[in-house]
Amino acid sequence: MLEIKNLEVGYGSIKALHGISLKVPEKSIVTLIGANGAGKSTTLRAISGLLRVRGGSVTYDGQDVTNMPAHQVVARGLCHVPEGRMVFANLTVDENLRMGAYLRNDRAGIAEDVEYCFQIFPRLKERIDQPAGTMSGGEQQMLAIARALMSKPRCLMLDEPSLGIAPMLVRAIFEQIVAINKERGITVLLVEQNANLALQVSQYGYVLETGRVLLEDTSESLRKDPQVREAYLGD
Repeated sequence: MLEIKNLEVGYGSIKALHGISLKVPEKSIVTLIGANGAGKSTTLRAISGLLRVRGGSVTYDGQDVTNMPAHQVVARGLCHVPEGRMVFANLTVDENLRMGAYLRNDRAGIAEDVEYCFQIFPRLKERIDQPAGTMSGGEQQMLAIARALMSKPRCLMLDEPSLGIAPMLVRAIFEQIVAINKERGITVLLVEQNANLALQVSQYGYVLETGRVLLEDTSESLRKDPQVREAYLGD
């Protein structure tokens, strides 16, 4: 469903990605792991049109979307939940969700998807009229994922969904990421600092280091790899 080939991205004169390549099969969960500064978030931002690609290509669902404007990428069903959640703090939960559906005009479908979001994240329903900025980090992360679901994506890119969230809520959020993938068939590309958890929920993984793919394999194999265990799993 999603493929990047020899992707090169930079910030000014500094090159952040040095020709990385990866594939995300349809209806799978694929994870990118690596240390801070490895290029994980940069990869997602380049795919979603938030950063200009200097070399290589991004192909989504058979179409070249390299350097396509971000709103057009979303319209094609590829949605990015950024690091830090980026909810609209002054808007209510309900208003945030409806902002996620701004490209849609199917009222019945929108209402149905709002109910689905409340089903998988009941806390959001409890806080439907609450300003998003007053909620906890975990609740805001739930809202950010739910808002992305309102765009009716076929592929969801999640950047550090566990960052700054209480462990109990992290587990609940990851359970729903797996459910979204299985129940709705939504493909997931996951960037995650908690490498152990990321490799548990995904089928395939890539290890990034200083803008290059250091390793790639099935998630099960990466969890057993001595190099990965020592560097990222704390063994």
